[in-house]
Amino acid sequence: MLLRRFSNRCFCTAINPRPWLFVGLGNPGEKYKGTRHNVGFEFIDAFAASQGIPMDSSSFKAIFGKGFVSGTPVLLAKPQTYMNLSGESSGPLAAYYKLPLNRVLVFHDDMDLPCGVLRLHPKGNHGRHNGLKSVIYHFRGNREFPRLRIGVGKPPGQMDPKAFLLQKFNARARERIDAALQEGVDALKEVLSKGLTESARCFNSEQKYKHIRLQTMPNDHCKEHNLEIANQRVLA
Repeated sequence: MLLRRFSNRCFCTAINPRPWLFVGLGNPGEKYKGTRHNVGFEFIDAFAASQGIPMDSSSFKAIFGKGFVSGTPVLLAKPQTYMNLSGESSGPLAAYYKLPLNRVLVFHDDMDLPCGVLRLHPKGNHGRHNGLKSVIYHFRGNREFPRLRIGVGKPPGQMDPKAFLLQKFNARARERIDAALQEGVDALKEVLSKGLTESARCFNSEQKYKHIRLQTMPNDHCKEHNLEIANQRVLA
């Protein structure tokens, strides 16, 4: 583990490849831990744990870690600004390390994907995601940065999307997210070794079939949600 820790001066040199910055979006505090809106934080934690990278420092309003993965320098950040101001951290971080935006990969929740389905894209719009809006704003409107979309599913019925995102996962959804965490970690290691384009093509193909498979399964999420509501009414 000590070999993965280093000073800023030796991080960006002619000897080392250009670093990657991985940014997970979420909200700080125990109140939001385990909620759908915080899966970006969970992916950072899972990747850091898998590579033995300690997330034990603070930098540019983020919980921060850095290390080497197969010889490639990697920066890991969890902005502590709250979701809607995520760019206040990720923008200055990218600028400080003089990173082109194609080396900044942002992890975020996505209601347009089924729970546990992932997508890796080289660029894109904010898709009404306020955290991404802030990141794009602090990248001076530039959307040419990769992102890992983490499916959390759509809210059932007429439920408020904001309330849905701030809920914790039910048991079945939690299983899917835990499986997706490992798939995402493996994909990120492929990105670092083979580059984004090739890794995304293979990974997205695998996730497409996962998407199709999940669509054929019973909608346990809605059933569990309705049961939770019924229980709340009984207890009220």
